[in-house]
Amino acid sequence: MKLKEGFILQQVGNEYMAVATGEAAKGFNGLIRNNKTANDIFSLLMTETTEEEVVDAMLEKYDAPRHVIAEDVHETILRLRKAGFIDG
Repeated sequence: MKLKEGFILQQVGNEYMAVATGEAAKGFNGLIRNNKTANDIFSLLMTETTEEEVVDAMLEKYDAPRHVIAEDVHETILRLRKAGFIDG
């Protein structure tokens, strides 16, 4: 799975955003405000990956129990799927 083509990640000060461009902007017109953790998940989803690989990468960055990170990753991916932002 991965994010659909056309999302650009930006950091402005302490704010993290994902902006849809090109074809992605036809289905979503706006920007998504993320916290640092969600932005890291978005970054990992810019290339083909699995949910388990995202969890593993997040475990390397954050000091939290695996089950907590796995739940956060799963919830974020579910929201992105529901919004139609993920291919695969």
